[in-house]
Amino acid sequence: MKKIVLTLAFVAMAVLGLQAQGTPAGVWKTVDDETGEAKSYVEIFEENGAYHGKISKLLHSAQDEACTECPGKKKGQKLVGMRILEGLKAYGDHWKKGTILDPESGNEYGCSVWFEEGKPDELKVRGVHWTGLYRTQTWYRAE
Repeated sequence: MKKIVLTLAFVAMAVLGLQAQGTPAGVWKTVDDETGEAKSYVEIFEENGAYHGKISKLLHSAQDEACTECPGKKKGQKLVGMRILEGLKAYGDHWKKGTILDPESGNEYGCSVWFEEGKPDELKVRGVHWTGLYRTQTWYRAE
């Protein structure tokens, strides 16, 4: 009986640990670095072992706004529905080696995301330029 209770306790701790760590999957509210205003919602989802994210809603722009600065096939595409995060892979307690597109400039950057300790509703999103310069934003879980 004691072994069964201990086994159940370990299983419960493992499940709770996995839930606490979580994944970046879900809907996240992005915030403008300069104004502090919420800009959009981005839905992050898992597909073929990697995480990707697409704009699901714009908060201060027309929902049919197109990306005039985006490169290649994305030029002229509607922002809503556009993938701006691609190819994030899990590495321990964070996800990296993906890319993120800034639709305002059309620039694409290397990307990694993670949760700060005890803040499962705040996702840190870092875009890294090839020069080594980077910018980190905090996205907030949408309710």
